[in-house]
Amino acid sequence: MVMANPSLLVESLFIIFLLPCLSSSCPEYQKQALLQFKSSVLAVDSFLSLDSWNSSSSSCCLWDMVTCSSPSNSTSSVVIELHLSNFFVGFMPSNLLAPLFFIRSLRVLDLSWNSINGQIPALGLGNLSNLVHLDLSWNSINGQIPALGLSNLSNLVHLNLRSNSMKGEIPPLGLGNLSNLVHLNLRENGFSGSIPLQLFQLKYLQYLDLSYNSLEGGLSPKVGSLQDLRLISLNFNRLSGELPEEIGNLTKLQELSLWGNKFSNGIPSSISYLRDLEQLLLANNSLSMEIPSEIGNLSNLFCLSLGKNKLTGGIPASMQKLNKLYSLNLEGNLLTGEVPFWLFDFKHLWYLSLARNNLTWNNNMKIVPKCMLSNLFLRSCGLQGEIPEWISTQMNLNSLDLSMNQLHGPFPQWLTEFHVLSLLILSQNKLSGSLPTALFRSSQLYTLALSHNNFSGELPENIGDAKLLRFLMLDRNNFYGPIPQSISQISGLELLDLSRNRLSGNIFPVFDHQVNLLYADFSSNQFSGEVPTTFPPNIQTLALGGNKFSEALPSNLTKLRNLRRLELQDNNISGELPSSLLQISYLQVLNLRNNFLQGSIPKTLSNLKNLRILDLSSNNLTGEIPIEFVNNLTGMIEAPPNRTSQTSNFVTAKSFTNGFSSTEYEVNELIVNWKKSKQGLSSHNLDMYFLLDLSNNQLSSEIPASLGALKALKMLNLSYNKLSSKIPTSLGDLQNVEGLDLSHNKLSGPIPTAFTKLQQLTTLDVSNNELTGRIPIGGQMNAMADPNFYANNSGLCGFQIHVSCPGDLPLAPKLQEHDNKEEPWILLEAMGIGYPIGFLLTIGNIFLAGYFNPSPPSNSCHRRHHPHRLIKQRI
Repeated sequence: MVMANPSLLVESLFIIFLLPCLSSSCPEYQKQALLQFKSSVLAVDSFLSLDSWNSSSSSCCLWDMVTCSSPSNSTSSVVIELHLSNFFVGFMPSNLLAPLFFIRSLRVLDLSWNSINGQIPALGLGNLSNLVHLDLSWNSINGQIPALGLSNLSNLVHLNLRSNSMKGEIPPLGLGNLSNLVHLNLRENGFSGSIPLQLFQLKYLQYLDLSYNSLEGGLSPKVGSLQDLRLISLNFNRLSGELPEEIGNLTKLQELSLWGNKFSNGIPSSISYLRDLEQLLLANNSLSMEIPSEIGNLSNLFCLSLGKNKLTGGIPASMQKLNKLYSLNLEGNLLTGEVPFWLFDFKHLWYLSLARNNLTWNNNMKIVPKCMLSNLFLRSCGLQGEIPEWISTQMNLNSLDLSMNQLHGPFPQWLTEFHVLSLLILSQNKLSGSLPTALFRSSQLYTLALSHNNFSGELPENIGDAKLLRFLMLDRNNFYGPIPQSISQISGLELLDLSRNRLSGNIFPVFDHQVNLLYADFSSNQFSGEVPTTFPPNIQTLALGGNKFSEALPSNLTKLRNLRRLELQDNNISGELPSSLLQISYLQVLNLRNNFLQGSIPKTLSNLKNLRILDLSSNNLTGEIPIEFVNNLTGMIEAPPNRTSQTSNFVTAKSFTNGFSSTEYEVNELIVNWKKSKQGLSSHNLDMYFLLDLSNNQLSSEIPASLGALKALKMLNLSYNKLSSKIPTSLGDLQNVEGLDLSHNKLSGPIPTAFTKLQQLTTLDVSNNELTGRIPIGGQMNAMADPNFYANNSGLCGFQIHVSCPGDLPLAPKLQEHDNKEEPWILLEAMGIGYPIGFLLTIGNIFLAGYFNPSPPSNSCHRRHHPHRLIKQRI
């Protein structure tokens, strides 16, 4: 056997391994470009670690995050990949990327998760004509997609611009040149306009995600030409129209996701050709007609979401063939018929929501589920009797909603043994009895809603053991006794509603400062003593109305400095309004109606610049309405533009969901005197209302002219006071006012003609004053024609009260000589109203004789006619 020469072996290894390394050095200009990029970045973030990127290194191919091509006999190594994802801390201006655009050999450029801001340089991007993979997702890039630069990237296979701040239209010409594109993700930006038709010419496209933008228009039938498509996601845009039948051409499609648009009409039957489809997500649209029976042909379907549409008919029996189904959402439609019990035969079913339809439940049918559900939503499905015992077999239940049914009986003990149950909603049933203490031993309970039942007894002392509770709604039951002190130990509690029970006591739980309580409603109970202030400082809504609280408002109420909504109406609170209230500077709603407050309105109250609803009615307040009181109420001076419920500043509604369902709980309405009657203002859009009610007090002197500056007001009520002098003309500047009540005062002079400018006015009451002159004509004043709202003002005249004004009825000469001859004549008012002779002559004679005095309205009996505050009105 011949032995190998060791020296020759070493020499061979040197040639094999070392020579390629020597020839793999990247071009010097690419090395310098990367070093320049490093230098620019370090100038912004000096803590950035790019130690391997240094000029002393022989080749940039050895640097971190850099990949070079393999050298060949004819070419040297060049940089082909830069993997720079999530390497930068802070914000990186997009102009720092300029050096990278000189590396034209790049095939992969990943700059995702770097907080890049600014626009994509069009010319620079266009240099990278060899790019196959471009990922700029999860940054803060703004501006438009540069069509010019994009059109040069004809080799691009993967383009990801997800989660940026880009806007404008998706450039059709730029996309049209990307003929090799397979993956396109523009999700979560601000793109508008329609989906460009050129996109449907990208024949290799497999992945298309345009979700969470502002795209409009329809889905073109040309979508059917994308026959390699595996996923199309257009969720939460503004797309509308019919779903094209050509969707059936996408036979390789695995996910069709069109959530949250405005698509209408029916689901196309051609959907049955999508045999590879695994997820069909069409919820939150306006789809109508019946669910097509062909949907049963989608044998690979495991997720079907059709909730929140307008689908009709029954649940098709063909769906029994969907034996891979694990998630089914049909909530919020117009479905009818019985709930088919074969739904519970799906062995893999994990999520089921049939809530809010017109379905019926066969309460005599025995169910033996073959599935093990984690989420079950049967709200408003017609369940009767006790809570169905078959549910006790679903030991993996995480969410259970049986609200708005006709269930009765006690809270079942087995329901306390679900150790992973986090959401339990049984509201609006007829359940009774006390709550078992075991319910609050759950280590997972997150939401508990038992509102509007007949539960009774004292609240369990161990309620604080449910450490993970965030939403607790026990309102509208018959609970009595004190509030358990342990409730203050639930550190994550955000929403607590115990209103409309029979709870009592004068000692409230003392909440730690770390508790996250934002909304607490204890209204309409029997609590007494001083107004409690033992709540965490971050609380935003505190409702204590309709109890028996007494004494003066506590001075330490001001420690609740984050309050937006404070309701103390219908109590027995006395004393003066403290000036210290101004320290609650975020306050937007203050309701102290129907108490025993006295003294004057403090001038400092005007410092509550965010106040938009102030109700001090039905107290014993005296003195003037201070001018300072209205000068600074900027929250009532101008309504924020385009305000919607989505921009609400209040804790309004909570959505409790663990999947595709959206069980909501809306907090209680705010009850106010609105247009002559008590009405509830929905908490969902409470910040759209602006109200000032000082009625039923003993305020005197004149109405401040500065009230006219509160142009956002929708309701102004100063009735039942002792206000005097003239109505200020400036009230005609209240351009948004819908209801204006100045009745039962001592106001004199004319009704200002400026009231004709109140275009939103629907209710006006100036009765029981000392007003004189013509009632203004024009605008909405022509519709204010109920005589009761002008009654007991002996000097008023006008067509609204069928009383002519001097000069309106010129008497014909020698009228007596006409004897009984019926000679018609016409009274011309601005509205062109004619009166028969007999009626006008009678009214005219009575008026001229000074005997006319309008009768008071039939319902003029008011509690102010009795000794002040002997009778308290309750909501």
